[in-house]
Amino acid sequence: MLILGIDTSCDDTSASVVENGTNIISNIISNQAEIHKKYGGIVPELASRRHIEMIWPVVDEALKTACVTFEDLSSIAVCHGPGLIGSLLVGCSFAKAVCYSKGIPLVAVNHLEGHIFSPFLEESKLPFPFLALIVSGGHTSIYRVDGFSKYRELGRTRDDAAGEAYDKVSKLLGLGYPGGPIIDKLAKNGNPKAIDFPRAYLPESLDFSFSGLKTAVLNFLKTAISHENSNYTYNPPTPPLEKGGFINDIAASFQASVVDVLVRKTEWAIKKERIKRVTLSGGVAANSELRKRIKEMGEEREVEIFIPSAPLCTDNAAMISAAGYYHYKSGNFAGFDLNPKAYMPL
Repeated sequence: MLILGIDTSCDDTSASVVENGTNIISNIISNQAEIHKKYGGIVPELASRRHIEMIWPVVDEALKTACVTFEDLSSIAVCHGPGLIGSLLVGCSFAKAVCYSKGIPLVAVNHLEGHIFSPFLEESKLPFPFLALIVSGGHTSIYRVDGFSKYRELGRTRDDAAGEAYDKVSKLLGLGYPGGPIIDKLAKNGNPKAIDFPRAYLPESLDFSFSGLKTAVLNFLKTAISHENSNYTYNPPTPPLEKGGFINDIAASFQASVVDVLVRKTEWAIKKERIKRVTLSGGVAANSELRKRIKEMGEEREVEIFIPSAPLCTDNAAMISAAGYYHYKSGNFAGFDLNPKAYMPL
């Protein structure tokens, strides 16, 4: 069973052919980072326009790489939300047009559902139930997954997602976009205990909050810059990556705060739900410190940890195909009146 997945939920145009929900035949991604870098974040209008330019070339390359045609496909699975509405429109419109003209069944996949099923692309025998920690630029949530379409949200961010906090702090530091990989790199040469940034554990729930951490970094920078008796002297040279120990320590301390909260909340969820299997997915799941710490926690608590390889953590169409496979098997097809939604709870 071959399913073509299409994902245009944010700034990556992606198409993938996956066999039986697990075997990746092709997975093509066109990244827009260079377009949005000078703005310090994603510009929705520019993103949607680029999707229009790239959707057909990306799909065509995915089919050619897999050595298949539209006639060989069992279905087309498209991400219809949540995400940027203009971007989602491009993918959904393209998928509906192809399915209508070629007589191919269409299935609609929630973007978060795609992240949940991304580990199945490398761990086909992952058993239910498990806990799914999804950490990305737009989402930070914990779900209990008891089977296909059997999801229960245990906690979610109340403000900024973790990946969004990375991008905003990177912008504060003048490091550029996307912020996650840059901060992760600098943190390797910094002291994670140099600055005691807050941890919003919110002990009454499994929800997350990273807005206060972002503000704490801003306030720290203002203090460090304006007071001569500060522990740091801030004289930013050029280029930004040569700011030395000062920036490295901020990056390491900020990252430590984020990772501490994510790991602690996961531990609480394990204890509450009594489930010894955890998956980690989403763009921030590519972060080296988070991957290391979550694995260490798993070893200490005798919990199985499943993390996709880094390319499958960020937005990609292979995960949409993986989830789409289960929709197809269940006969859960979408009509040509399918409309994307910017906000769509799982």
